Amino acid sequence: MAKTVAVTNQKGGVGKTTTAINLAAALTAAGKRVLLCDMDPQGNATSGMGVEKNALTKSIYSVLIYGEPPMGVIVSTRFGDVLPANQELSGAGIELVGMQNREYVLKNALVPLLPMYDYILVDCPPSLEMLTLNALCAADSVLIPVQCEYFALEGLSDLITSIRMVKRGGLNPPLDIEGVLLTMFDARTNFSAQVADDIKRFFGAKVYGVSIPRNVRISEAPSHGEPVLSYDSISRGAVAYAELCREFLRRNAEH
Repeated sequence: MAKTVAVTNQKGGVGKTTTAINLAAALTAAGKRVLLCDMDPQGNATSGMGVEKNALTKSIYSVLIYGEPPMGVIVSTRFGDVLPANQELSGAGIELVGMQNREYVLKNALVPLLPMYDYILVDCPPSLEMLTLNALCAADSVLIPVQCEYFALEGLSDLITSIRMVKRGGLNPPLDIEGVLLTMFDARTNFSAQVADDIKRFFGAKVYGVSIPRNVRISEAPSHGEPVLSYDSISRGAVAYAELCREFLRRNAEH
C-alpha cells in the first residue's frame, strides 16, 4: 500500500519540483514502485520526467474535473510513472470549489492506485490553494524543501500554519511532516549555515542530514527532460539526491 507524500512549500523557487523529480527517480532506481503526481499547472515535474506536457490528450485535470480513471492517464517513464499536468490544470482550483467533497477529489482518485505503488509523490503548486489543499488532504506526510536564504523561515512559518489548519480543522488529522530538506545550500557562506542552524533548531530530527547544494547540473537537467541522477550521475547534485533517497528509505524502513 503506497505511502503518499506531498512535496510542498508555499514559497516558489525552493527546489520543490526538482526534489520531487529526483526523489521519484532515485526511489525508482532503488527498486521501488513510484508514481509522481503533478499538481502544478506549470507541469514542470511532468516535463522533468521526460513527458511532453503539451502533447497530452489527458492529464491530472481530466482525473480531477471529469472523473477520468487515473490508470488511463498515467505515463510510464524509465524514471518512474507520472500522473502528468499541463497548463490545462490552471483553472482547476476554481472549478474544484463548486464540487462536493472538494478537498478530497485527489485523495479519492488515488485510492485505486494505492495497492500498485510503494510511494506516491505529489508535486504541489507554490501556494496554498485548492490544488495544494487536495494534496495535503490526500497525503500521509509532507516533505518540505527549504532554500537556505533570508525569506525561507517566513515562508516556512506560513506553510506550518497551513498544515496545522488541515490537521486541526479535521480535514486530515494524521498528516505529519515527513522531513525538511535544505536546498541550494552553499557551504562557503556563513548565511547558509545560519539559516540551516535556525531550521534545525525549530524542526530538530525532522531535518534531513543531507543538504542539496547549489549545482549547475541540477539546473541543466530539466531542459533535457531527465532527472539530474540520469543527466550527470556523478555531479554533486546527483550524489546529494541519491543520499536523500537512502535517508528517506531508512526513515521509512518499516513501510
